[in-house]
Amino acid sequence: MNAALTPRIAILLTLPPLLWAGNAVVGRALVGSVPPLALNGLRWSLALVLLLPLGGRVLRDRAAIAARWKHLALLGLLGVGSYNALQYMAVQTSTPLNITLIAASAPVWMLLIGLLFHGERPGARAIAGAVLSLAGVTLVISRGSLETLRHVHLVPGDLLMLLAIALWSAYSWMLARPPASMRGEARPSWNWAEFLFAQMLFGTAWAGILAGVETVAAPAPIVWSPGVLLALAYVAVGPSLIAYRCWGLGVATVGPAIAAFFSNLTPVFAALLSAALLGEAPRGYHLGAFALIAAGIVVSSTRRR
Repeated sequence: MNAALTPRIAILLTLPPLLWAGNAVVGRALVGSVPPLALNGLRWSLALVLLLPLGGRVLRDRAAIAARWKHLALLGLLGVGSYNALQYMAVQTSTPLNITLIAASAPVWMLLIGLLFHGERPGARAIAGAVLSLAGVTLVISRGSLETLRHVHLVPGDLLMLLAIALWSAYSWMLARPPASMRGEARPSWNWAEFLFAQMLFGTAWAGILAGVETVAAPAPIVWSPGVLLALAYVAVGPSLIAYRCWGLGVATVGPAIAAFFSNLTPVFAALLSAALLGEAPRGYHLGAFALIAAGIVVSSTRRR
């Protein structure tokens, strides 16, 4: 049985949305200074080095990694190489608030992937919650205008973020439904840092390959400055390591249903940070979208008596 929500756990679950919102804002702020795929490669390379003291012991278990390399490589591609790269590409043309609201469409993608690939049939409440979340995303994409919806013209960033959240949902299902080699007694005795390090080994390699392709296809220099160095330190430590650890502790204590409420604080924090740091104040349709998304989470998480 999950434990009660305490002030300590509430703080642990509030930190990740704040750090993830900051990641989107920093990505937007670095547009023109660091190419998006280079930013992703640098972020995860630095995070891998920083995690080495905690998770590096997994390198001694090379046989276990070799036996599971296909699963780990796919986890690394979806969770590290693709999702974050697409998010940094998305903020080139969209706003941090838009992409965090679009990311809140995750319930829709979770249901679709569960139904199509895992035979999980959603209940009525889950479907109702997903429809509300989808309505919120539609409100963002239409910019709150019915006329715009009739002649919808998605900016590239919106489409990239939709693809990113679909891939993240696939990654989440892979964690929830691991292969036999990662279940029960067959699972290596890796702690959270070691398991994350194993994923990041492959994910950082994918990120490096994509950054190399970007350098060849669309070469652009990195404009180094103290601000860029601070931003790299932030994305490597905050959203990559601290958020992952706090989220894992919080979910393990109170369960994913309660934690889901906290994850939807990300657009709220993105709105506040964007207004404070980038001068991009939220508009009325953003508030409406957040209300629909929050309602979707409440409906899908409420149990029938």
